[in-house]
Amino acid sequence: MANVPETGILQPSQITSNRGDIHDSEQRSRKRVEKLAVASAKTSSGIELDPLYSENNLHGELGMPGEYPFTRGVQPTMYRGKLWTMRQYSGFGTASETNQRYRWLLEQGQTGISVALDLPTQLGMDSDDPMAIDDVGRVGVAIDTLGDMEELFAGIPLARVSASFTINSTASILLAMYLAVAERQGVASEKIAGTIQNDILKEYVSRGTWIFPPVPALRLIVDTIEHCVTHAPRFNAISIAGAHFRDAGATAVQELAFTLADAITYVQACVDRGLAIDQFGRLLSFYFYTHNDLFEEVAKYRAGRRLWARIMKERFGASDRNSQMFRFGVVCGGSTLTAQQPFNNVVRVAYQLLASVLGGVQSVFTAAWDEPFAIPTEQSAELALRTQQVLAYETNVPSVVDPLGGSYFIEALTDKVEAEVRTIIDHIEMMGGMVAAIEKGMIQREIAQEAYRHQLRIESGEQIIVGVNKFARPEPEREQLELYRADPRIGERQRHKLAEVRSRRDDANVKKALAHVAEAARGNVNMMPSISDAVKAYASIGEICGVLREQFGTYQEPVAL
Repeated sequence: MANVPETGILQPSQITSNRGDIHDSEQRSRKRVEKLAVASAKTSSGIELDPLYSENNLHGELGMPGEYPFTRGVQPTMYRGKLWTMRQYSGFGTASETNQRYRWLLEQGQTGISVALDLPTQLGMDSDDPMAIDDVGRVGVAIDTLGDMEELFAGIPLARVSASFTINSTASILLAMYLAVAERQGVASEKIAGTIQNDILKEYVSRGTWIFPPVPALRLIVDTIEHCVTHAPRFNAISIAGAHFRDAGATAVQELAFTLADAITYVQACVDRGLAIDQFGRLLSFYFYTHNDLFEEVAKYRAGRRLWARIMKERFGASDRNSQMFRFGVVCGGSTLTAQQPFNNVVRVAYQLLASVLGGVQSVFTAAWDEPFAIPTEQSAELALRTQQVLAYETNVPSVVDPLGGSYFIEALTDKVEAEVRTIIDHIEMMGGMVAAIEKGMIQREIAQEAYRHQLRIESGEQIIVGVNKFARPEPEREQLELYRADPRIGERQRHKLAEVRSRRDDANVKKALAHVAEAARGNVNMMPSISDAVKAYASIGEICGVLREQFGTYQEPVAL
């Protein structure tokens, strides 16, 4: 090896002369590692992992944060400029009960609200619908009319707090309600920030809260996007959600690929409507689950930014950097949480949060340890929020922009994830796009097969789940845990509130407004103005969806074998 100057600093000529020695040393190290490795390793998506990575794994220009294609982050300063939005997914019982939880969470330092809606609300049923009675207020808050939405956000300043709604089939109605509440608070819709999920395609595949067939459902989504372009330019009119693909059994690679394929469908539908790409591109956001394979999750988000920037620029011609940005929120938890040794879930969520932040997330909801059993208690929800705050304020992780950038392993894994995602998207495109792939049952089959393979890996012990198939022990009775207990009178109270609203409202005005909704649905105009009028007349979600069902019909799920 060349002599090192007394200063200890290598000169450029000496660095060049030493590259051969470094390469030989690398090869010797690689052979030693390979010789000692007892088994091959793969990511959760099945990507083969080398035992050692080096500069030979780096390809192409990495770029800088805040610059196209945004591999290293969507903002030049990332969390140095602004921390991610901290949310807790919350909603249960009636609007007044949930409002108390929201206000308490905001007092604890939560910086955004994430609204969980009950199943009847998600399916367009009123709380007094005979098919809905047993589910009212159980897995989210019950919203029947604008009166409930007013109660939900009472005392919460919508000019300063953003709200995210996990709602799809009835997203247009919930958006109309939210904007009406803001208007009654005296806040202009132009100043309102927030998100509605509004992603129906993944519902047909992984979650099941659909109402209408794909064509009219897509029309409603484009209507909401067009409405926000004009009336609520700071509001994300759609959050394309890979999260539910993942919880249904998809791999990290499939989750990203299916999500981007959905997004392409929505963007194309907006372009076909006549919207300019840079008009609405900035209103699109994404939503994922972060699971336990830490580095693959980081690579997934880095690859997502790069892929989406290129899709928007090269395929759709977006020139505004805000339209090219892949802005995303995540859930840490979900199907990775276990009922066995449930306090282990605190650790899982913390690692998933770390992966999300290292991956460049914009908004995070950390699940509580007790969610395999019930809605979180105040204590468990507080701990989930504190998990974010400790990472944000005590660890110095947010102090450096893209701290893993340039890592041989991370960059190689990002390239591999990107390549595999592109392959899946190309296959979907060859089938005619995401709608065609869903209608043929292809996406459903892929997810079901992967979920089955994953379960087999757990049962065989190939995939270790601590406390489940390794380090297991007898569990205490569930009754010994301090869990949230639902009030059995929730449904009765909510139905009473709905009856009161119906007794006070102007029935003639409601009937007229619903007739306008039907007329708009039969035509080709944007339906948001008529839906907004119906909402302000205190028509219920069930009544509005009933009119739309008459015009659009309902979706029939294909058999996928």
